Amino acid sequence: MASDKVKDVSDADFESVIGSDTPCLVDFWAPWCGPCKAIGPVVEALADEYDGKVTIVKMNVDDNPATPGKFGIRAIPTLILFKSGEKVDQVTGAVGKAQLVDLIEKAL
Repeated sequence: MASDKVKDVSDADFESVIGSDTPCLVDFWAPWCGPCKAIGPVVEALADEYDGKVTIVKMNVDDNPATPGKFGIRAIPTLILFKSGEKVDQVTGAVGKAQLVDLIEKAL
């Protein structure tokens, strides 16, 4: 079941999304990426679990090349955690849920 709490974000609205006081986890992905599809349900489950505490968004790197370039993203999926517009931490690859929970907890 897809979560309606995970929103798509673009280069145009990226700064306004991560600039919030609420921590924001950004999933950089592409539709053709197998590992991205594998981690998708985990990201959606976390959006439900952390609803109201963390904003979780997805950015399609094919449609939005500027932002991934700005953060030096060379492999996907890459998930970057931001707080008040500043990068807190990041992970690359189809990591497990426990690793993503650890990542999120750093910003809470």
